[in-house]
Amino acid sequence: MSPAELVEGHRVEVLLDELLERRGMTLTELSQRVQISIVNLSNLKTGKARAIRFSTLTLLCEALRCQPGELLRYRDR
Repeated sequence: MSPAELVEGHRVEVLLDELLERRGMTLTELSQRVQISIVNLSNLKTGKARAIRFSTLTLLCEALRCQPGELLRYRDR
């Protein structure tokens, strides 16, 4: 597989919806807490993001009181 195919065909899912629901938090509230735009968070939530920085992952984990593995899931074929 080429790098381009890997990016578009990745199987890592962001479980932001599930964590927000469990925490009783809205995307807007999370955006305010972590100082990341709603558009960028929405891209993560909908799987449109191609990457996530460790600094962003750290902020999300702190705000959602979770571990990275609770936020990301590898989807097997």
